[in-house]
Amino acid sequence: MATAAEARTLLNFIAGQWRDAGTSEALEDRDPATGELAARVPLSGAADVDAAVGAARAAQPAWREVPPQERARAVLALRDALVRHRQELTALVTADMGKTLADADGEVGRGIESVESAAAIPHLLKGETLEGVAAGLDVEMVRQPVGVVAAITPFNFPAMIPLWFLPYAVACGNAFILKPSERDPRPAERICELIGEEEIFPPGVVNLIHGGREAVEAILDHKGVDAVSFVGQASTARLIAIRSAQTGKRVQALGGAKNSMIVADDADLESAVPAIMGSAFGAAGQRCLAGSVCVIAGDEARQAEVRDALRAAAEKLTIGPGADPGTDVCPMVAPEARQRAEAAVATAESEGAKVLLDGSVGGGEAGAMLGPTLVDVSDPESELAREEIFGPILALVSAPDLDAAIGFANGSRYGNAGSIFTTSGAAARAYRWGVEAGMLGVNIGVPAPVAWFPFSGWKDSIDGDLHANGKDAVDFYTRKKVVTSRW
Repeated sequence: MATAAEARTLLNFIAGQWRDAGTSEALEDRDPATGELAARVPLSGAADVDAAVGAARAAQPAWREVPPQERARAVLALRDALVRHRQELTALVTADMGKTLADADGEVGRGIESVESAAAIPHLLKGETLEGVAAGLDVEMVRQPVGVVAAITPFNFPAMIPLWFLPYAVACGNAFILKPSERDPRPAERICELIGEEEIFPPGVVNLIHGGREAVEAILDHKGVDAVSFVGQASTARLIAIRSAQTGKRVQALGGAKNSMIVADDADLESAVPAIMGSAFGAAGQRCLAGSVCVIAGDEARQAEVRDALRAAAEKLTIGPGADPGTDVCPMVAPEARQRAEAAVATAESEGAKVLLDGSVGGGEAGAMLGPTLVDVSDPESELAREEIFGPILALVSAPDLDAAIGFANGSRYGNAGSIFTTSGAAARAYRWGVEAGMLGVNIGVPAPVAWFPFSGWKDSIDGDLHANGKDAVDFYTRKKVVTSRW
């Protein structure tokens, strides 16, 4: 196992060059499965951010002049590089974040989809015209880049979420600064290495800054940053939105979630239960689309049937390192995350909840392992039922019928996603019509939109009006200019 002195210290990528951060402070990046030290992550400060912003501002005017179709070809070159290195990136996501290889491969694939979507930018950038609004008077609307944009991305999708933002931002003619999570920044680093090695974009168009809170605050305070994209927990998203507004920045801040999966009284459990297992326990529950509450609709006999089926399936899941093909439930990102999740279960139990399946295994080799945990909550308004825990914990809530189940789901302050399992078209329609969430699944556990549609959370799951991906991404990374002419 490497020591802190032996592990390499990551570098920042600024103006096409890899540079040391201007600090000796660093965090340890460890494998969540083994605890092995992989790298040291520098805690870059304001001077490092200023250098990246300066490089981006210097590069952006010339990049804006590049015709959209040529920018699209550069995006396609990025896509080709990612496809060639997909297996490598998949292994790196597993090593750095911990998720299974199958899950990591799906993440990288979804990131590539975003790049493919952004390659349609010549079509997406088209404006509008209207002739003859008055005698001899014509009006046209055009889209122009915002300028310099920064993305602050989370640990749970270290490859995919940077690729939600980077390709759209640069395709629209902006320069880009990425601040990946300090917990697992190596997939983002590798993406930028590919950009540099293959000279996909001119120097300064894409930059990478490692760091924690100080780097984030420097981005938010810097007058040279025009827009900020963020994904993280809801409280941080709100702070990002407020600070960005105070400095005149455009902002999209995607926050947390507490997604309910409703099992209707007519649901086919043979198909519903495996989907619920994947949603609740895939990536150890560390997804903003994870179904972390199962609302069981029906009479007491039906509720008992569903609880028994969920417990039996969860007991069969295998916990272990993400690199093991036999693993169903991977480690959490760090021991601290596992400890917080276990504490939430203990609090719920002390308040009267019944633990149907205890996933505690002592943390495992690296202290980050927690197995599938099922908790039948006594209070539907308790923390475990209403707040994001971000672990392999499934809270079970009972409801007498579909209306009550939908009412519970709508009582959440979050509105990211939700699912219903049913064999009734009427129930599915009532659900999609009435549920207050932006991404819904019908007989699907993880209702993740493909990249051509927005990642459209509602309520406290987003601060800002425009989402990631789809046409929203183009709206966010461009400004509309309306020209009225008379000749």
